[in-house]
Amino acid sequence: MQKFHAVFGDTKPVIAMVHLGALPGAPLYDADAGLDELVAGAMADLDALQAAGVDAIMFGNENDRPYEFDVDRASTATMAYVIGRLRDKITVPFGVNVLWDPQSTIALAAATGAAFCREIFTGTYASDMGPWTPDAGRAMRYRNALGRDDLAMLYNVSAEFADSLDRRPLPDRARSAVFSSIPDAVLVSGQITGEAARMEDLEAVKAVLPDTPVLANTGVKHETVADVLRIADGCVVGSSLKVNGDTWKPVDRDRAADFMARARAVR
Repeated sequence: MQKFHAVFGDTKPVIAMVHLGALPGAPLYDADAGLDELVAGAMADLDALQAAGVDAIMFGNENDRPYEFDVDRASTATMAYVIGRLRDKITVPFGVNVLWDPQSTIALAAATGAAFCREIFTGTYASDMGPWTPDAGRAMRYRNALGRDDLAMLYNVSAEFADSLDRRPLPDRARSAVFSSIPDAVLVSGQITGEAARMEDLEAVKAVLPDTPVLANTGVKHETVADVLRIADGCVVGSSLKVNGDTWKPVDRDRAADFMARARAVR
């Protein structure tokens, strides 16, 4: 847990998502609005989340649907540009996630000075994007080659938009990933963005990984955050903090502040 605590301290962190708008090359990219609009949207969400008192921020490209395993260089470069424009305004630890490309995620973390990253680094899946076979060994070696052995690696072990072809139970897969791949935290997800991980999955994974941080990665809501944090060592939250709880809307300051008040109360 040493690297995890070096980034997040001894509390159970609430890691809030800044979902960037669709990036150049993605089908939903708004070329007329351009890069300035991407920066403005990210800045507004960052301000709202930091005002609410979140513990950390994670930048992601959730709007780059349909997702890719080998992300276009323009996407990663644009994410670096946007984060660079915001860098002086970030007052909490921040991380990155380039869906669904471990190499690009690590490259972006190195380029921006991110403290942590999240990805699917292990497993074999049938997914909406086709066969999914990430390579943790390649990713970890790339991290070290870029001089970022301090980068905290958050492993999502239950991929969204996919089904594991590994028939072992989730706790066994999580335990094996920790043994073989040395993650700094394990994340448990629901089936899609905004859909909650099953509480029994969180409990089962935490039971077999008492010495590894286990976080809820999707679908944590205002009414469930207390129960989640009684089991998990933290959570990642995006949709619940948005206007009307809609993943694709901007962050709602009041919803974010209310969520953090509930999280602080249980912590």
